[in-house]
Amino acid sequence: MRIDAVFAPPAVAPALLTGRLVLVIDVLRASSTIAAALANGARNVVPLDSADEVVTRARQFERGDVRLAGERRMLPIPGFDMGNSPLEATREMVEGRTVLFTTTNGTAALLAVQGARDVIVGSYVNFAAVLALVNTAARGGVPITLVCAGRDRQFSLEDAACAGRFVAAVMEHVPGAELGDGAVACAALHARYGDGLAELFADSEHGRALREAGFAEDLTICGTIDAFPVIPVYQDRQLTVLGPDRDR
Repeated sequence: MRIDAVFAPPAVAPALLTGRLVLVIDVLRASSTIAAALANGARNVVPLDSADEVVTRARQFERGDVRLAGERRMLPIPGFDMGNSPLEATREMVEGRTVLFTTTNGTAALLAVQGARDVIVGSYVNFAAVLALVNTAARGGVPITLVCAGRDRQFSLEDAACAGRFVAAVMEHVPGAELGDGAVACAALHARYGDGLAELFADSEHGRALREAGFAEDLTICGTIDAFPVIPVYQDRQLTVLGPDRDR
């Protein structure tokens, strides 16, 4: 069994998708917001490429059945119901509704990995739940690709460190796994920061930018381990919760 990690969607080659479990990680903030929305009862989350596509797709729904969500350059999109914040994805806002979602980095990463055997979304906020599924796949010999959403198609510190947390935990359960160079680098970053997520976000360019833009509370929730213990599964161009009523 092999684990690979890539640091931004442009590095996702077809060979890293075919027959693999793919874990998409966008710590700040799309993965965390998706987990929050699904944990709070959203029917599904539909990742889309642009704000225009969100508006167009919303016309297919009764207004009370849908929420428009997303950001550009960290800020909520004018006219949308919510931005890209796990704190906005409350039960009152999303329960029973479809969330149409577009972000600068996270939704682009999801759209880049269509064609994989299985695609799930992970972050610190749903680490243990996602790890359980990843470990099951690893023990079954399924190769794993960790896809960091990055920032502006480039490396982001927090996504790579979170990927490293998954690598380190899988290696405890499947010690003979082969690691690609990207996975080794991610594990080294996790060894550097561990549970020191406040320090990680302070060192991260995107973490500093979010704080300066007034999103310090988002950093707190995005750094709360297992705050939203769900496994978001991307299939048929939508994200739903993996559970007893959902086939993999």
